[in-house]
Amino acid sequence: MSSIELNWLDADDLSHSFPPPDSALDDPEGLIAAGGDLTPARILKAYQCGIFPWYQEPQPILWWCPNPRGVLYPNKAIAHKSVLRTLRRKQWSVSYDKDFAAVIQACAEPRRYSNNTWITAEMSAAYIQLHHLGHAHSIEIWDPQERLVGGIYGLSIGRLFAGESMFSRENDASKIALLWLAAYCDSWGYAVIDTQLPSQHLTSMGGEAISRQQFVHQLKKYSNQQVEEQAWRMGHVINLQEWLAAR
Repeated sequence: MSSIELNWLDADDLSHSFPPPDSALDDPEGLIAAGGDLTPARILKAYQCGIFPWYQEPQPILWWCPNPRGVLYPNKAIAHKSVLRTLRRKQWSVSYDKDFAAVIQACAEPRRYSNNTWITAEMSAAYIQLHHLGHAHSIEIWDPQERLVGGIYGLSIGRLFAGESMFSRENDASKIALLWLAAYCDSWGYAVIDTQLPSQHLTSMGGEAISRQQFVHQLKKYSNQQVEEQAWRMGHVINLQEWLAAR
């Protein structure tokens, strides 16, 4: 553990202030603060600083700003041939903000490789509240029987979309949800999707790892800009396969 003292947040601090990103610990990588609360004001303030909550019960609320940072530039998303075959064969449909609660619930379900989840009941309630306030959004993938087979959710921070989690109940469903998110973000004028932690899976789909400093620079540039007015309003429909072919 780093000898640097961890910042503890006061739940009664109405300024919801956070320490500067470069004060994050090296071990564990990116841990910057603990405590506080999960009110909409504090969560939004955190994301505007490049910080996000991530913890498991019975830990206190932990706040992170990792280095390097995972990002996906919407127009650089990669669709592999196997995913395109699934897209054509399955004939799944897509919606957005149709059932945010169902998406976050599915993301919180145990995975085959772990029974633990960082999407606690408190975390779910906080992001559902953010959704009702118009800050958090979801993309849903449905099979022809209208069964939810995949999805992704996150927060809109200006022209940056902070992806939180995605799930898949069928092969490639989460990958297709991410492609839809990239297509929608590109269509609506988002400049970057924050994927938080770099991973081999995200890299295979076009994700990149950038330094914390680069990420904070992009965040400052895009967080105060506005996306197109029709973003996240029903009726703005795009064709994913046409979008993929046009790039």
